[in-house]
Amino acid sequence: MTMPADDLDQLEALTAEVAAWGAAWQRNADRSAVARPDAQFAAAPLPQHAEGAAAAFAAFRRDIAPGLSASVGPRYLGFVTGGVTPAALLGDWLASAVDQNLASPGDSLAPLVERQALGWLGELFDLPSAFEGVLTTGATAANLLGLLCARQHGGLRQGMDIARDGWGGARIEVFAATPHASSVKALALAGFGREAYRRVACLPDSEAMDVAALGGMLDDSTAPGKVVIASAGTVTGTDFDDLGAIAALCKRHGAWLHVDGAFGLFSRLTPARRSWTDGLEYADSITSDGHKWLNVPYDCGFFFTRHAALLQQTCSVSAPYLDLGVGLPAMMDRGIENSRRFRALSVWFCLRAYGRAGVAAWVEANCRQAAALAAWLDDAPGYTLLKPPRLNVVVFRPAAHVDARVLMTRINQSGEAFVTPGVWQGTPALRAAFSNWRSGDGDVRQVCALLARLAGDEGRD
Repeated sequence: MTMPADDLDQLEALTAEVAAWGAAWQRNADRSAVARPDAQFAAAPLPQHAEGAAAAFAAFRRDIAPGLSASVGPRYLGFVTGGVTPAALLGDWLASAVDQNLASPGDSLAPLVERQALGWLGELFDLPSAFEGVLTTGATAANLLGLLCARQHGGLRQGMDIARDGWGGARIEVFAATPHASSVKALALAGFGREAYRRVACLPDSEAMDVAALGGMLDDSTAPGKVVIASAGTVTGTDFDDLGAIAALCKRHGAWLHVDGAFGLFSRLTPARRSWTDGLEYADSITSDGHKWLNVPYDCGFFFTRHAALLQQTCSVSAPYLDLGVGLPAMMDRGIENSRRFRALSVWFCLRAYGRAGVAAWVEANCRQAAALAAWLDDAPGYTLLKPPRLNVVVFRPAAHVDARVLMTRINQSGEAFVTPGVWQGTPALRAAFSNWRSGDGDVRQVCALLARLAGDEGRD
């Protein structure tokens, strides 16, 4: 039998072997199959004997690794998924090695590292100092926190502490134009109901909110509590709501303004796009993601709010064994989880290593690559560009006689690229999202060559 104590004696050799494999995986990602949609994983019984970490690693290499996608590579264009920078990878490995619990302060300086990482993110996005935050598992958890704070705010306007006493007879209406699926999920989790929000009209040929329509709906609403979910970069069209105008309406009506900027918040790093989020400073809460454009490992999201006291009311935990008598806020009182991984370390490593200029450079590059693919599609036979990209997402469809999902399957099974489906103005579409630090102009040319080849194949079918 090989028990943990035996593995600890061999830990240097084991970690060296795993690190070498991981480094090779990273180096070879641009030459590996971008996706393996047909991979199979055989069922196996629970091991009955202790074979040790070396045996587990051998089984991983044999049974699991061959079926993994090169999602860290430069042509993984699905969803809005970043890769992993080398610095962020090191930070993530060290987070597991030191295994700190970020629930509460008092036993190490790890919570101070999270506070510094959050402060750096606030500087990165040029947020006013009034905003405080917490790291989450992703934008879904961050959106949920925003809606929970909004719920508490709406309840207090009616003399009700919903976090303490429950919904009771509270009346709170939610307004949104093109909410991300994670916001709709958060509406369900927070008790609003995923279908209960009031849908605001969009501007013509856009996913952006019609501010005049929102104003009319807020004027007509008799609910004491109101919440507006705005978008800084919608998921398909990458459209930006007029945050300044929306914030003015929210102030007039006492509504909570939550801004979902899961990846669009990074537009603030590029001078030509900085104005798209003017008015963000007046939001009540903001969501963004680290495992998107910051290129840190899954799972990492950011939540910021100007109302830390409401966040504390919503998430606070009361238990004697958790109070170590330290003056700093406990992050478990500002988030969903009590047990919190040291995910701040990968954020800290990435920002410490590359700084604002480094992150801005790959954001600019990805936007340029999206524009290049869009220009090719606009001229290419067999394809229609459905919307010029404003940011990093390219939305297109194949020729009318070709099913978009069939084409998507062919692209993804090729191993050269990975894209995901979408819908633009009722038309089934494909989405290619550039958000990886290692994507280059050569990768765009390879994707174009693949699409040209597949269009030719369709013509011969």
